Amino acid sequence: MSGLNQIEATVQKPPLKILLAAPRGFCAGVDRAIQIVEQALTKFGAPVYVRHEIVHNRYVVDSLRAKGAVFVKELDEIPDTSQPVIFSAHGVSKAIPEAARGRNMFVVDATCPLVSKVHMETARHHEQGREIILVGHRGHPEVVGTLGQLPEGAITLVESVEDVRAFTPKDPENLAFVTQTTLSLDDTAEIVAVLKERFPGIGGPVKEDICYATTNRQNAVKALAPQIDGLIVVGGPKSSNSLRLVEVAERAGCRFSFLVERATDIPWEKLDGAATIGITAGASAPEVIVEEVVEAFRSRYDVTIDVVTTLEERVIFKVPREVRVARAPVGQQQH
Repeated sequence: MSGLNQIEATVQKPPLKILLAAPRGFCAGVDRAIQIVEQALTKFGAPVYVRHEIVHNRYVVDSLRAKGAVFVKELDEIPDTSQPVIFSAHGVSKAIPEAARGRNMFVVDATCPLVSKVHMETARHHEQGREIILVGHRGHPEVVGTLGQLPEGAITLVESVEDVRAFTPKDPENLAFVTQTTLSLDDTAEIVAVLKERFPGIGGPVKEDICYATTNRQNAVKALAPQIDGLIVVGGPKSSNSLRLVEVAERAGCRFSFLVERATDIPWEKLDGAATIGITAGASAPEVIVEEVVEAFRSRYDVTIDVVTTLEERVIFKVPREVRVARAPVGQQQH
């Protein structure tokens, strides 16, 4: 073999097929929350204060911080100001807006409308005198916000089938349940089945609480799983819906399933022998990071890409009027 042929042989990249899941990435609630911050900055200028991360994605948060958003853990970190104070997409307990009103803050609520739906359900059940069970993950901001809609003790959090079996209600005939919006479909179905088995008269949501985007992204992974060796999920480590996608792939039989925040997190050594991989993104992960991950694969492999579409999403949530910028292209902001 000539020297030139030897060089060509050494630089030849191994083949790899990538299947991109669709739908993936931003949901309508996340897109709306980001637009609220961006349009508030455009309309009122910096700083705009945001309580907690607007969504669970470091890239998004850092991008908004660079534009003038100031992220705080609690309201007492915010000085007296007439600038907008924005609540994150995950929702907050009732005590937070009450505290903000006490300081005459200009509050803009970026809570996802589908989380607000769960809050309204809990209030309705409580008004009807029902004891409420919340299916969710302890400590997640959405769960903290939902628990905080009612007086302490009015809602019992359950995280597993075991929790349901150990639960003793005050009145088994007067119960209702709600769920976090970003749970595993399969895990939640199992928990709800046990709730209904133990308490046949239990009330539930008219339409299930797990949001359309969580459902669609998990179903897309299930459709992808038989065609791939393993899955890369683009998303933040705090993102519940992203973590659930990793679990769904594992349960569906993928040889590997990894969560990566950026392309630098890809565990290359664990991909040896893979001929086809899937890539998806959690509902708070921007497409620019998916593109970054694909380019990282292109640098190492001879890549071919197919998109596997299970359905088209057309959901859009409007930005509140108080921060809306004239002629803003709703749903089409560049992040």
